[in-house]
Amino acid sequence: MGKFFSKLSNFIKWMLIVTLAGSILLVVLFRYVPVYVSPLMFIRTWEQVNQGKQIRWHHQWVPLDSIAPELPLAVMSCEDQNFLIHNGFDWEAIQKVMKEREEGERFRGGSTISQQTAKNVFLFPTSSSGKLAWIRKGTEAYFTLLIEFMWSKQRIMEVYLNTIEMGDGIYGAEAVAQEHFGCKAKKLTRNQCAMIAISLPNPRKMNSSSPSNYMYRRQSWCLRQMKWLGSFPMHKEEDTKDGGE
Repeated sequence: MGKFFSKLSNFIKWMLIVTLAGSILLVVLFRYVPVYVSPLMFIRTWEQVNQGKQIRWHHQWVPLDSIAPELPLAVMSCEDQNFLIHNGFDWEAIQKVMKEREEGERFRGGSTISQQTAKNVFLFPTSSSGKLAWIRKGTEAYFTLLIEFMWSKQRIMEVYLNTIEMGDGIYGAEAVAQEHFGCKAKKLTRNQCAMIAISLPNPRKMNSSSPSNYMYRRQSWCLRQMKWLGSFPMHKEEDTKDGGE
């Protein structure tokens, strides 16, 4: 019996080592390689098939410099205003959201762009409760720390804007630009970027191409936040310095 438990212990140990190494290698890989598919895309496709609907899957990876600079500014303004200065977790924003929820008012989610990116790319979007919820949150936090450590803020934003759900069967900036506005992501206007950003909490109900009065009010709020924040650095500081030498 002692020999059995020893083998079991070694097996579990090596499984943990392999899992840990595999997750790190995957994060390193996606630091350089485009993320063409995500777990959410497969989940949404399965839901469409299961409901007898026509499959909608619009996605096209584009680099950050092929996206209008107002779009990362807009999503930062609406989703995560401290994105450039936090380490993946914005505790001040989390406390603010909890207070807003207690007062029956919610303008933003508590998750940072880094957390949403980690969840979109590395985890399946399933609902869980109890101990499973804590395990899932812990895994999300683990991947959030990894991408914050191994990726630049520009890379996190690039992956986020290419994988986030932006409509029914629409994923990423290029797809929503073409499907909703008939243009390339690079050509999105400031107003269009703000409208896309405010739709992100529920993009299948808040259609950025057919906004409601509520969405127009939120767009005005987003535009004010964008003006206050100023801009999003599309390139790392060292890249800018190298280019000027």
